[in-house]
Amino acid sequence: MYAVIRTGGKQYRVAPGDVVKIEKVESTDSEPQTVVFSDVLAVSGEPGTIAKPGTATVTAEVVSEGRHAKILVFHLKRKKQYKKLQGHRQSFTEVRIKSIEVDGVPYTAAV
Repeated sequence: MYAVIRTGGKQYRVAPGDVVKIEKVESTDSEPQTVVFSDVLAVSGEPGTIAKPGTATVTAEVVSEGRHAKILVFHLKRKKQYKKLQGHRQSFTEVRIKSIEVDGVPYTAAV
């Protein structure tokens, strides 16, 4: 059982029990924080089949937050003595998928 969700302008294939790094999600101060993804694009119940769900949600819990490795952006114009260096670190939230609910039927990870 897996689902394709859209968050942060990207699409992710997730299954119950997966740990995924997604774009930073705004956090509240509740201790095990859960995130609900309602933008589910597709669901697959068995191998080889995929369908667009009527109503589906994916529930996940936040594992950690952090920042990726630094990416250096370097601009150079030859023979003009122009150089510019800029760094960027993208923030992420790491989530563990708890359950996928399709048309009222929940699917959870086997523990």
